[in-house]
Amino acid sequence: MKYFLSSLLLFFTWHVGWSQTTTDKLTITHLTGNLYVYTSYGLFKGERIPANGMYLITKQGAVLFDAPWDTTQFKPLMDSIAKRHHKRITMHIATHWHDDRSAGLTFYGQQGAKTYTSQLTDRLCQEQHKPRAQYTFNRDTVFHVGEYIFETYYPGEGHTKDNIVIWFQNDRVLYGGCFIKSREATNLGNVSDGNAEAWPQSIRNVQKKFGQAAHVIPGHDDWKGKQSLNHTLLLLKQEGFE
Repeated sequence: MKYFLSSLLLFFTWHVGWSQTTTDKLTITHLTGNLYVYTSYGLFKGERIPANGMYLITKQGAVLFDAPWDTTQFKPLMDSIAKRHHKRITMHIATHWHDDRSAGLTFYGQQGAKTYTSQLTDRLCQEQHKPRAQYTFNRDTVFHVGEYIFETYYPGEGHTKDNIVIWFQNDRVLYGGCFIKSREATNLGNVSDGNAEAWPQSIRNVQKKFGQAAHVIPGHDDWKGKQSLNHTLLLLKQEGFE
């Protein structure tokens, strides 16, 4: 019996260790299939806030969606992917121009990844003197990387004027970045560069197009569940924008 309990504990520890890698600055959690959510931390109005990003493992390498908010975690994330999956980051997409999404464009580009943003994001990065991507796309775009397909979608203005979401059809995963608020959120956060009046319709555009999502990943705070789109609409309504 004692041997059985020890073996069970060992299995459980190994399983959790494989499913989630955690430090005080970076957490990597398996989501589904070859998709992973990583969380880093940044300061907003003096408060330590978690920021979520994602990556996809393919035969051709890892595709990184956004970058750690904490710039000291650019290399640890890259090293963790290499150690865990034996893959290098070959592609990186930022979902809007704010630092918690686009700050890694230069770093990952220098490491050999092809970096991408929308043309609108690129223009705003240039205007705001932020890092810029090597490549841009003008319209909603389907990417084929190795054996995987994913697509970018611009729903309209919201958190920022340029925010996009990313859809993984086979896994029914919607990555929303900061355009989508977590169920934990009690307010809209930073809307100084966005359009809160247009945001509700932009959310409905996403609901109409990707209503079959099994996982919806917001840009900050808790990402489990799929109620974040409705919660974002509720927050907008509470603040008089719906």
